[in-house]
Amino acid sequence: MSALILGQLFVAIYSLSRGEIYYDPHYAVFAVFAFTSVVDLLIALQEDDYMVGFMEFYTKEGEPYLRTAHGIFICYWDGIVHYLLYLAMAGAIRRRKRYRNLGLYWLGSFVMSILVFLPGNILGKYSSEIRPAFFLTIPYVLVPCWAGVRVFNQAQPPTCCTHNMVQEEQRKGLLQRPTDLALVIYLILAGFFTLFRGLVVLDCPTDACFVYIYQYEPYLRDPVAYPKVQMLVYMFYALPFYGLAAYALIFPGCSWLPDWALVFAGAIGQAQFSHMGASMHLRTPFTYRVPEDAWASFFVCNMLYALGPHLLAFRCLLWPAFFQRLPPGSQVLHEKQH
Repeated sequence: MSALILGQLFVAIYSLSRGEIYYDPHYAVFAVFAFTSVVDLLIALQEDDYMVGFMEFYTKEGEPYLRTAHGIFICYWDGIVHYLLYLAMAGAIRRRKRYRNLGLYWLGSFVMSILVFLPGNILGKYSSEIRPAFFLTIPYVLVPCWAGVRVFNQAQPPTCCTHNMVQEEQRKGLLQRPTDLALVIYLILAGFFTLFRGLVVLDCPTDACFVYIYQYEPYLRDPVAYPKVQMLVYMFYALPFYGLAAYALIFPGCSWLPDWALVFAGAIGQAQFSHMGASMHLRTPFTYRVPEDAWASFFVCNMLYALGPHLLAFRCLLWPAFFQRLPPGSQVLHEKQH
């Protein structure tokens, strides 16, 4: 029934918006997924008792893991943030404008939710509750990945940086760029925090890990497996990025950083929203919720962890000159001058 509804929706969109789809096939993808975002928002509102009975059959018989605290918050994120992104990108296509930056943020957010949610469903206590509706995730994963690759391959928007501006910015050392220095310090601290929480979920026997998991983030022990998978994804993907981003802020010409900063900002934003919300939600058993006396430290640490990648992406978009690559002849001339 779900596949039939989505198929009919696609036919309706195709018949009403052929011009936009021929111009950019992403228009159909964003329109269909905007519909699924509204469905996710309805699921989240129902599970939090703001609605009654509207999606109850689907969550009980189709995807019961959406009734977990983590499932509720990824539905909120999809129903609010992704929905607004889909509308913005579809509107940009209709007006024939660029949407690459929005698309990169959406790509990181979407991939992160899939990387945690699908393995968590299979590995956690809901592994025995997987129903045929689970196979709807196959097109739900493949189609956005195709769209994300196409977004990544779009031409980058032109920058207003002149050749002299790029040279002047790249002559500055790290100490002459206090914003970048602060971001490098943040990335180092965030890297240590990422590694620490990864060791915590891997049952590191040290006293610090024991105290942290029982007194600050007991949600990491929840048998639903989402928090454990989330910390491992952080350790294997976010930790290397933090190291590479710190390198790119120190040495000029790393033109890949602005794009990947947007991708990771979306990924970390989605992950932290779901993790923080689920850690304190009533659907999480009381023994796994954040203790009241640890709320302040938990909130500050996790909020900073979510905010830092967004500041990095904002810095890369606002002042991109340091990351531009100079032509080979300009580099030789620059070396002769020094």
